[in-house]
Amino acid sequence: MNMKMKHKHSNIQKTRSLKAIKQAQGTLAKVVQMVGEEKYCPEIIQQVDSIIGLLKTAKRDLLAGHLDTCVAHQLIEDKKKAIEELLKIYNLSN
Repeated sequence: MNMKMKHKHSNIQKTRSLKAIKQAQGTLAKVVQMVGEEKYCPEIIQQVDSIIGLLKTAKRDLLAGHLDTCVAHQLIEDKKKAIEELLKIYNLSN
C-alpha cells in the first residue's frame, strides 16, 4: 500500500476537520489584521489560542480517521512502515 495515496475517512471526520481548519484560517486573517492595527496584545493572544485549539481539533479528528482506516490496514500490509509513520506523526522519529 502506498503510504501517500488518496484515501477516504468518514464524512463526519472530514467535515469536522475541514470546518475547524476553515475557522482557524478565518481567525488567522483576523489576527493578521489585529497585529497590523496594533490591537491590545491580550486580545490577539486570545485569538491565537483559539487558532491553536481549532487546529488541535482538526488534527485529532484527522488522526482518529487515519488510525481507524489507514493504519489498521497498513498494520496488516506493512507493520514496520505503519510504525514509522506513526512515529513521524508524533514527531518521535529521528
